[in-house]
Amino acid sequence: MSDKPSVLFVCVHNAGRSQMAAGWLTHLAGDRVEVRSAGSAPAESVNPAAVEAMKEVGVDIADQQPKILTYDAVEASDVCITMGCGDACPVFPGKRYLDWKLDDPAGQGVEAVRPIRDEIKTRVEGLIAELFPDRA
Repeated sequence: MSDKPSVLFVCVHNAGRSQMAAGWLTHLAGDRVEVRSAGSAPAESVNPAAVEAMKEVGVDIADQQPKILTYDAVEASDVCITMGCGDACPVFPGKRYLDWKLDDPAGQGVEAVRPIRDEIKTRVEGLIAELFPDRA
């Protein structure tokens, strides 16, 4: 892993979980980490309830757009974190893969998205501690 690790968050639609995770990692780690997110079947736009839930905690993901998962994105990342996308993520030797089991916020109101948002924050904080053990 280089001095600046790269993390890719992947979920099916790249509209909820992966966008919230990318938002948290960018917010909490700043420019210490290169952050990507993508989906195996991207939605047209980011889930409005996810945008609202993140806005409540001061993280703005409203300008994000769902992106298609590409081999290049996986190959360029040190850590690939999947969130319910099954076998859609290609596997490359030497990459670290994690699968975070999280409820899907699709079709849910902001009340249902808040606990998912908070669980993602906890997991992202743990990831940061793993990536930067000397700064934890």
